[in-house]
Amino acid sequence: MLVASILQLTRSVMTCIVCGDIQIAGLAGWHAMCRACRYESAALTPAINAPSAVAMDEAQREAALKALRIENFNTIVGYAKQYVSVSKPRLLDVGSAHGWFLEAALGQFDVLGVEPDAAVGERAAARGLPVRSGYFPDVVDHDERFDAIVFNDVIEHIPDIHSALAACHAHLNDDGILILNLPNSGGFFYRLSKVLARIGWHGPFERMWQKDMPSPHVHYFDPRNLRELVLKQGFTMVQTAELPALRAQGLMERLRYVGNPSTLSLYLQYTVIRCAIPILSLFPSDIIVSIFKKKKKAAS
Repeated sequence: MLVASILQLTRSVMTCIVCGDIQIAGLAGWHAMCRACRYESAALTPAINAPSAVAMDEAQREAALKALRIENFNTIVGYAKQYVSVSKPRLLDVGSAHGWFLEAALGQFDVLGVEPDAAVGERAAARGLPVRSGYFPDVVDHDERFDAIVFNDVIEHIPDIHSALAACHAHLNDDGILILNLPNSGGFFYRLSKVLARIGWHGPFERMWQKDMPSPHVHYFDPRNLRELVLKQGFTMVQTAELPALRAQGLMERLRYVGNPSTLSLYLQYTVIRCAIPILSLFPSDIIVSIFKKKKKAAS
């Protein structure tokens, strides 16, 4: 009994990956928070390519997300062009999924995608996009270098984030940039989901973490603790900005994709959210993009 209690206590004490403080129990048995820097983590296990993974309706997912993602991807390509000044720059898209970001960057960059979901990556490659199936950095050659490495809604899914950031540093040219597009723990909808979880409605909070999906979130950052984490890996901060988390275009399809509501509920939600979009711009967005630059090697 005593041994079991000690093991339980050991499992419950986790060190924050950002500041090294002790995390405390969060809003669910799998959720933890750091009171010092406000980093949040989840003990959820990815199951990409596993036979037991929940099947995703990729056609429905594309209809729900494509309009919003493409607009945001065009903005991110603009940031990449702004901060990469070399001719014929090379860009790596980690977790390239359907290839939408690769398509947005084509013509501006020599692009390469890496996608761990074999089925999704194969569909993108079948459209003629340069996609390697597998995990970063395993499928990148040891001596390959890039001028920009981009993670679009990916870095928050990677359990060993320190190793991923170290690999980015190793595979970037000097003055190369790292772009992280990810959810914001300070965003309006995420904070609302936490309020609802505290009063007993856990569904929206679990959806924010993508619980029970093949690739759940295991981290939630805000701009400050993300900056603290990445700067320790040999980068400097360039810029942080917000991206829209909702757009009118594609909203109906997104509501259909999330939760399978009844027709009445669907149109009620659509009307309320559609009218609220201008007001939501007054609150912090649930999507941030942070841009970092690899530090130059010190002169010998």
